[in-house]
Amino acid sequence: MILHLIRHGKTLANQDGLYCGKTDLPLTEEGLQAVKDLAAQGIYPSLKGLDVYTSGLARTRQTLEAIYGPVDHKILPGFQEMDFGLFEMKSYEQLKNNPAYLAWIEDETGRLACPEGESSSDFIQRVNSSFEKLKSKKSSALLICHGGVIARLMEQIFPQEGRHFYRWQPRPGLGYSIFLPEAGNYTFWEIAPENIK
Repeated sequence: MILHLIRHGKTLANQDGLYCGKTDLPLTEEGLQAVKDLAAQGIYPSLKGLDVYTSGLARTRQTLEAIYGPVDHKILPGFQEMDFGLFEMKSYEQLKNNPAYLAWIEDETGRLACPEGESSSDFIQRVNSSFEKLKSKKSSALLICHGGVIARLMEQIFPQEGRHFYRWQPRPGLGYSIFLPEAGNYTFWEIAPENIK
């Protein structure tokens, strides 16, 4: 099976460097146009033979429609971005003197949750569980979700690459295609303009 992972287009939170997980933001006009421009370059896979999913948040649904037009799809909320709780829609500059925030970003265990949000461990467990359920369907699929989700998945699936989380995070509108044979030996390639065949 092949799983195509695409990050949603740019939102106001991306533009302003804000933590945004559960907040249901739309794409900006610029973000919407950028995805349409990428689609016009032919970088995205054909939907033929693919099950199609989004995380259900507006930014993922809008990205799907900007690329493919109105398409029937299923919603997999387990692939929503991390819930940043009280840190939602705030920037590093706004939070850098907050003791709870400092404790969270300095926590190396991953078990400290954002106040009223998720811990990194809980987020990873949720995403991995959702991935295993999707993989068990044994059907090739396209999933439009979030940068943190994609980075965590790629980090877990390809630890041998030695890439840091932030290096796995694709730019808005881009992503990865992963070949997942039953025998293992997973491989991937980037969904990006420089890889147009």
